[in-house]
Amino acid sequence: MAIAQEAEFPLLNEFQRDFPLVSRPFAEVAVRCGLTETQALGAYRAALADGLISRIGVVFAPHAVGASTLAAMAVPPSRIDAVAKIVSAQPEVNHNYEREHRVNLWFVATAASQEALEAALGRIARESGIEVLALPLLEEYHIDLGFDLAGRAAARAPRPPAAAAPLDAAGRRLLAAVEDGFPLEPEPYAALARAAGMSEGGVIATLGVWLASGVARRVGVVLRHRELGYTANAMAVWDVPDSEVSAAGMRLARRPEVTLCYRRARRAPVWPYDLYCMIHGRSREEVNAQLAALNEEEGLARYAHAVLFSRRAFKQRGARYADNGAEDG
Repeated sequence: MAIAQEAEFPLLNEFQRDFPLVSRPFAEVAVRCGLTETQALGAYRAALADGLISRIGVVFAPHAVGASTLAAMAVPPSRIDAVAKIVSAQPEVNHNYEREHRVNLWFVATAASQEALEAALGRIARESGIEVLALPLLEEYHIDLGFDLAGRAAARAPRPPAAAAPLDAAGRRLLAAVEDGFPLEPEPYAALARAAGMSEGGVIATLGVWLASGVARRVGVVLRHRELGYTANAMAVWDVPDSEVSAAGMRLARRPEVTLCYRRARRAPVWPYDLYCMIHGRSREEVNAQLAALNEEEGLARYAHAVLFSRRAFKQRGARYADNGAEDG
């Protein structure tokens, strides 16, 4: 782990949200961590190079800009690498994982519009010859609010989804500029301003508006869990009746071990599940014990359920909403 010093650990853990919206944010981060600006920037650059973080930037709320969906495919094991390559080649795909299940390839796709999203899914189905199960979000209970590496429990309350936000021309330019993350330089907002044709103050103000309105879920460090030692990552799913799923999801969302929790559309008979949660752990035993506790304490054991541990990550990067015309490799 590149960031191992006591003074540097907070650079990852404490700035997953509320990253400073000031002209020299790394200088402010450094002061709060007992470092110099040069040290803080160097540590972040090392963490990025080592794959411990994917970027420092904006995490948008689902459906606040553009369109997105989780999707899955039941791929014959002999074809998993070839089909994963087809999926990862699509610029709309930002996450692509193999999981332990007959439905074994799972990916997230985002696009500027629902039409562009559906076109991407159609291309994958045609090129692979395998059905793509689109599993759109129906309700969110706990999504993308960061992950406490210190294992501290925090009070949680499910938040309402953000309404879709039409962006003006400047907003769309800024959206494109931030998709790869903030530049790791002393004045990142000035660099973003040059790329978006805005003033530095305009960039900072717009990011603040996005946060206040819920368009942005958070601004900060985006971790890579597996590279940080959380290699036993499981997606747990349940088939909960429509009349009970919201209450069950809100209960799960308050559990500190749950890192993501939401309701998605079923695709019966292939995929009958509607309630999802993610647990990131350092061992399968740890994760299985946590899931057993969830099932017992939250009354979920009575529902049909499955646990899908991650096997391999084929692709992981920030979402592309502004322009899906080019792939970054």
